[in-house]
Amino acid sequence: MGSTPSTATVESVHVQVLRFPTDAPEADGTLSWDSTTMVVVEARSGGATGLGYTYGVPATAHAITGLLAGIVTGRPVLDVPAANEAMSQAVRNAGRPGLVAGAISAIDIALWDLKARVLGLPLADLLGRSRTEVPVYGSGGFTTYTDRQLADQLDGWAAQGLTRFKIKIGEGWGTRERRDLERTEVTRALVGDEAELYVDANGAYTRKQAVRIGRTLAGLGVSWFEEPVSSDDLTGLAQVRDALSADVAAGEYGYDLPYFARMIPTVDCLQADATRCGGITVWLRAAALAQAHGLQLSGHCAPHAHAHAAAAVPNLRHLEWFHDHVRIENLLFDGALDPAGGRLLPGQGGEPGLGVNIRPEVAEKYRVRS
Repeated sequence: MGSTPSTATVESVHVQVLRFPTDAPEADGTLSWDSTTMVVVEARSGGATGLGYTYGVPATAHAITGLLAGIVTGRPVLDVPAANEAMSQAVRNAGRPGLVAGAISAIDIALWDLKARVLGLPLADLLGRSRTEVPVYGSGGFTTYTDRQLADQLDGWAAQGLTRFKIKIGEGWGTRERRDLERTEVTRALVGDEAELYVDANGAYTRKQAVRIGRTLAGLGVSWFEEPVSSDDLTGLAQVRDALSADVAAGEYGYDLPYFARMIPTVDCLQADATRCGGITVWLRAAALAQAHGLQLSGHCAPHAHAHAAAAVPNLRHLEWFHDHVRIENLLFDGALDPAGGRLLPGQGGEPGLGVNIRPEVAEKYRVRS
């Protein structure tokens, strides 16, 4: 006699590492890269497979196989929060922040996808919707781009109906202020006066430098200033926030709920990344924490990992439609979402779980051999 959803257990956890070269050299204010690594988890029960992932380093896979897979195997499919808590307790001596948190997150997302698939529901329906549409903003504008590359990227988003655009600034750890401002001016001219214009310094500036730059950016109608100083500098974030008209945002490097509690008094909008913070389980708690303090939440990157959970959040501002991750997820997944009109419609077609499935031939092409 086969199992029912109430008796189904997690039978196995499989992990693979995929590395995707960028389509052009990329950099922000504090880092440059030429490839993006994705750690993919598949959790299985009966004939159902749940998909989860994080972006990080290959060693994340070892944390999954060596620390965590055995913790969740055999647990009830329906009890995802219990599995999340068990993983968090198991890594006490390993240290949770960083790649271990990414490992927990990838498994947690896979378990939520598995639960929804076992129940035959889109994950947004399982969680309960607060909205039918999830607004997105185009994100890229790397400091390595020429004006032509930047224009082509912005034009592509505009053609899809996006009206919110973010570029990287803070080039060279904040040593090229003039170019930062010139690129922002170019972007404003390209997107027009009605579009929402965002910038992300990735923590490149000092406190007073960020205030000085931010006041100039205000004249260009920049309404979102992400990580103007390091997200570890909570005092600095608060000082910059109080000095500027643009909303100051941070939180993408939050690896647990206490981090978000510490950050909330210092920002205008809290960011959280479900592929880093502990999965959908903790991401939804971060959203509730922000709402309790009168703040909105913005989802960071990995749009297909976030879209269904974002539909369940009443205080959602938007979700980041990040160039690297969109390119990878569109290539790897069947069922990728369409951002037409500047919004996603997760689960509208009735597909169970996250609604996406891996293309095996693509995974095979980009798999990292251990």
